[in-house]
Amino acid sequence: MAAKKKTKPNNKKPGRNQWADHLTQRAKKENYPARSVYKLEEIQNKFQVLKKNDLVLDLGCAPGSWLLYAAKQVGNHGKVFGIDLKKIEIRLPENVIAIEDDILNFTNESFLGEKTRFNSIISDMAPATSGRKDVDALRSFELCNMALKVADDFLFQNGNFVCKIFQGNDFNAFQKNVKLKFKESKIFKPESCRKQSKEIYIIAKGKK
Repeated sequence: MAAKKKTKPNNKKPGRNQWADHLTQRAKKENYPARSVYKLEEIQNKFQVLKKNDLVLDLGCAPGSWLLYAAKQVGNHGKVFGIDLKKIEIRLPENVIAIEDDILNFTNESFLGEKTRFNSIISDMAPATSGRKDVDALRSFELCNMALKVADDFLFQNGNFVCKIFQGNDFNAFQKNVKLKFKESKIFKPESCRKQSKEIYIIAKGKK
C-alpha cells in the first residue's frame, strides 16, 4: 500500500483575499466604514484633487468612507456634500452634509437652496453586479455618464473630477468624453483595488 503524500496545512480560508482583509481591518481601526477610503487616499496622494477650503460633492457616497476622508482634506473651512440611494448610517463631521436621493434628481437646491458650484466632484458609484462582465460594464458606463453630466453642470471652471468605471467596450468612449471637457485626464488603478476587479479610475483636472 502506497504511503499517503504529506500535505502542508492550509490555514487560509477559501476565497480569502488577505490584502483586502488587511485593508478592511485597517479601515475599522481608523474608524472608516469601508476599505474604499484607501483608494481615494492613493488618488489624493498622487493627483491632489482635493484642497483646503474646497467644496466637494461625493456621488454614491455610502457607506461614507470617502465623505470622511474628503472632510479631512478640505478642513473646517471646506465643505463636503454627499448623495446616495442608501442612507448614511455613520456620524458625520460638521463640515459634511449627505442626503438620501438619486443623482438623477440632483439639483444644487438639494443641499443649500441656492446655486452652488463645486471644486471637485468624486464618484465611487458602482452598479449592483450581475455576474456578467459585459452587463456590469454597461451599467457602470451609464452611471459614469450620469456623474459626468453632474460634473459638467456643477463644477467650477478648472474643477476636478474623479470617477470609477468598470473596464468594458464603452470605456474608451467615456474616456474620450472626459477629455473633451477637461484639460487633463489620467487613468489610474489604486493598489488597494482587488486584483481581480475590473474597476479603474479616471482622474480629470481642469474643467474647461
